[in-house]
Amino acid sequence: MSHVPAAANTLRILTLLSTLDSPVSAARIQQELGLPRSTTYHLLNVMIEYGYVMYVPERRAYGLGIAAYGMSGAYATQQPLVRAATRPAKHLAELVSGTCHVSRIVGDEVVYILELPSPGAPRLVTGVGVRLPAMHTASGKAMLSMMDTTRINAVLGSVPEELLEIRVQGYAEEIEVVAPGQESIAVPILNHLQEPAAALAVTFATGSIGDTARMSVIEDLQMKAAGLEKRVFGSASKRHLLE
Repeated sequence: MSHVPAAANTLRILTLLSTLDSPVSAARIQQELGLPRSTTYHLLNVMIEYGYVMYVPERRAYGLGIAAYGMSGAYATQQPLVRAATRPAKHLAELVSGTCHVSRIVGDEVVYILELPSPGAPRLVTGVGVRLPAMHTASGKAMLSMMDTTRINAVLGSVPEELLEIRVQGYAEEIEVVAPGQESIAVPILNHLQEPAAALAVTFATGSIGDTARMSVIEDLQMKAAGLEKRVFGSASKRHLLE
């Protein structure tokens, strides 16, 4: 018996819902798991609040919510994304004589899931598994910019004007905020729902790339991101293409 019954019963409910083909009543959940009626409703209401369960009023039934699907989606796509991104990331790192990263956003932080430096590139703090404040990084700003304003406000408590500008231009920049002498450019990778699933970024020595070469790097980032969208999610976003 678990020492944390509420947590155990929450997981039991989610496990049950994941095995069923359609939403079910609270009475069915209660009966299947042998839970008290009040406990069943209390846990369901909490999970609804956090998006892990949805209530279907017309059927008086409960099914898995968006947050639950999001967790399964993160598990299903993170490793395929890393595999798919490895070759283009190597090319991009060599293009800027720096480092290429892939990251995901978790709350108000970015988590790096791939880092590939070119030969001779300096060691950075953005190794795999490292978390940094999203608004301090080009990758975080690129992903946040593609969220709707309600979600941005929920994550940050406000909607910075900078994110709206990044959304229009299609890429984000960061200069010497994360690492002295280094700057980064990032573009979002969107899933099939046109939501930010990850970011693709390059980091290189500040001032080492001229304006013309910089635009070429941005275009290459956008093309590689579009390719990853098509390969991993089945569709490429037009937002990545510079006009």
